[in-house]
Amino acid sequence: MTLKTKAIPEGHHAVTPYMIIKDAANAIMFYKKAFGATELMRVTDDSGKVRHAEIKIEDSPIMIVDEFPEHSIMKSPESLGGTTMHIFLYVEDVDALFAQAIDAGAKELMPVEDHSEGDRRGGVTDPFGHIWWIATHIKDVPLEELG
Repeated sequence: MTLKTKAIPEGHHAVTPYMIIKDAANAIMFYKKAFGATELMRVTDDSGKVRHAEIKIEDSPIMIVDEFPEHSIMKSPESLGGTTMHIFLYVEDVDALFAQAIDAGAKELMPVEDHSEGDRRGGVTDPFGHIWWIATHIKDVPLEELG
């Protein structure tokens, strides 16, 4: 019997962030401490640079690679002077995870507070230049009431 290969690998979603990071090995350690990430796999080259790694936060995988500045599309937020994508992370207890991220070394971008669209959220910048919005959905608000 031949099994059909799934188009989307087991444990993945149709959309998966792929983060380019200066010092990816330390970033993986940070994400474990800050967000409770689980490391799924890591491939390194002979120098120890991360060629490909995968972590999972809650039910969501994230792919990670070290930056390779010699390739224009493989630069980290630190090398680019900012990031063009933010990561939005829903959790059960935004206050606890926000504090955990700060304790791990993230910098507060916006304090945790209730927002009119029904989320309690705050923002942090991780030590590698990526921006994370951490939120808990606390109230369903009809679309007509948003504005």
